[in-house]
Amino acid sequence: MKILLLGKNGQVGWELQRSLAPLGELIALDRHAVDGLCGDLADLDALRATIRKVKPDVIVNAAAYTAVDKAESEPELADRVNGQASGVMAEEAASLGAWLIHYSTDYVFSGQGSAAWQETDPVAPVNHYGASKLAGEQAITASGCKHLIFRTSWVYGARGNNFAKTMLRLAKDRETLSVIADQIGAPTGADLIADVTALTIQQILQRPELSGLYHLAAHGEVSWHGYASYVIDFAKANDHEKLAVMAINPIETTAYPTPARRPLNSRLNTQKLRDNFSLHLPDWQSGVTRMLREVLNK
Repeated sequence: MKILLLGKNGQVGWELQRSLAPLGELIALDRHAVDGLCGDLADLDALRATIRKVKPDVIVNAAAYTAVDKAESEPELADRVNGQASGVMAEEAASLGAWLIHYSTDYVFSGQGSAAWQETDPVAPVNHYGASKLAGEQAITASGCKHLIFRTSWVYGARGNNFAKTMLRLAKDRETLSVIADQIGAPTGADLIADVTALTIQQILQRPELSGLYHLAAHGEVSWHGYASYVIDFAKANDHEKLAVMAINPIETTAYPTPARRPLNSRLNTQKLRDNFSLHLPDWQSGVTRMLREVLNK
């Protein structure tokens, strides 16, 4: 089996290089052209040519335009990378008879209410990033290609920047932190997403009827304030270097305005994924703990 991975150096892409390697020949690309192959989703012609040259059995797209606030002022680029490029990949996958594995977001929803979103719930993105990701989903579905679309949320990795690292850095110098408490979701590790991807690929090759849209997130829920508190408490309990922070104050989203609106409800119902693929999704705390041990021991 030949696998083409796009976005190899992102948080999820980095972990996918590990999880996909045992499954077959892995060709992993980033934005920079190598040996005539280009993984730059902003260059649609080069992307199409690359897929035709590689002729993969599976395309795994871990590349995306993810600058949520910047997407409000760069809508054309966000649309090209998240929407049109997904359509190109889907068209080429359909012509090859290949599978396309793609990652989307809870930002396709309105963020209202408190129930965990199901795959069948109506979509209504509240910012342009969400709209561009929704366009990508729709292009893939319309193409008729065999696909898995994983909607996920609050993704983090030990590699690169993440929310926990930011909180630890700020906690060294500030006695008080103010963190949003009315947005609810589940911190989901890039390693978990990569491992689930590898497991599902093995199953879909035998059971193509599992093609479709799935929600993928760690079990449980927490606010950003609760997440920050967990991180700081863990660091203090594990004798991390002296932290100055004494209090973490909860604030509402309205107290921290951003160019792009954020959904308040990022809960995702993962029942369909767990049932169809016989998977267990661990609590968000276990993944965050593992990431923190790695980060704090560096």
